[in-house]
Amino acid sequence: MKSADQPMPHPRSQIYYWKCDRPAAFHGTEEQRRNIEEISAALHGAIQRRFATPSIELRSGGGQGNHATFFAVIDGVERFVRVDDGPEHDDYLDVESHVLGRVRELGLPAPLVLAVDATRREVPFAWHVIEKVDWPDLNQHWKRGVWDAESIAGEIGRSIARWQTIGVTGFGPFDPQQVRDHGRLVGFHASYEAYFRQHLARHLEFLVTRGFLREGLADEMRREIDRHSELLRLKQGCLVHKDLALWNILGSPSEIHALIDWDDTISGDPTDDISLLACFHDAPFLRNVVAGYEAVRPLPSDWRRRFWLHLLRNLLMKSVIRVGAGYFDRSDGFFLIGSGTSGADLQRFTLARLSAALEGLREDRPLESLDHA
Repeated sequence: MKSADQPMPHPRSQIYYWKCDRPAAFHGTEEQRRNIEEISAALHGAIQRRFATPSIELRSGGGQGNHATFFAVIDGVERFVRVDDGPEHDDYLDVESHVLGRVRELGLPAPLVLAVDATRREVPFAWHVIEKVDWPDLNQHWKRGVWDAESIAGEIGRSIARWQTIGVTGFGPFDPQQVRDHGRLVGFHASYEAYFRQHLARHLEFLVTRGFLREGLADEMRREIDRHSELLRLKQGCLVHKDLALWNILGSPSEIHALIDWDDTISGDPTDDISLLACFHDAPFLRNVVAGYEAVRPLPSDWRRRFWLHLLRNLLMKSVIRVGAGYFDRSDGFFLIGSGTSGADLQRFTLARLSAALEGLREDRPLESLDHA
């Protein structure tokens, strides 16, 4: 029990991944009704006051993520708006907005942040207004099979290597107060291993209880992670997107025009973002990502085993979300599910990738073993 003079810990300091570990777990990831009209009315007034103009037009942006989204025409120019209406009063939009600015400073493509307010003093939600990028997400090109996978993969790898040059301290999610007060990215955790193991036991227990994993397989995963715990003893973290996927990259079939949605960004391991791409893509794509990365900077000498370790951890986290939010019951209209496939196919694919990650970590397998899972 916290005393009155002891502030409660920030909710981001208590999670491995926000969508499944937040106090309101799966908020915005499940099929749920939001009071969009009520949010829209309050948001309209907040934007009007911030931009000091009566000329505001607002419409829902749809979307299938954990934020409500809108398009706002402000003085004749259309902008994109994201709203966090979660009950935790999370203020991580301040971190995301800061990181977007830092990424732009490197010359990487990212939307300009025009306004942000995560205080909830005027309205009961956090929001930011950013530049609208008039390109579809790359997942749409992938679903249609009309994209230059080799070119895109190389560009993604080069981008990862470049954003890892942004200075960070500590590990795990960043403290928004440090961003606001000092403009610094400071992770909540003193050790990377402490962050990596956040809720690991609970995630495994959840997946066993829900019948997704056999208890024996979950025990094997736990033991293999313990066996390679030395890989978690990082001396220095790097900027990790932590939700790197094609739907968070906008562009043409052959070129990236915006790297978006840094809502889960952390200080972590250099292989983490590459492993996140492996949750969806095949070995040739990943080889091109690695080649692009290493054209800018070298990966650690033990990068492959680090890759498998992080793939296993990320797949466990994603499995918790997919089981808890009912993703395996959805159709191919859902962004995660490929054209002509189903939620059942996604479930089989997820299980196969988990097994491949476990064997890859155990035996230090080449990336190509992914395609034989």
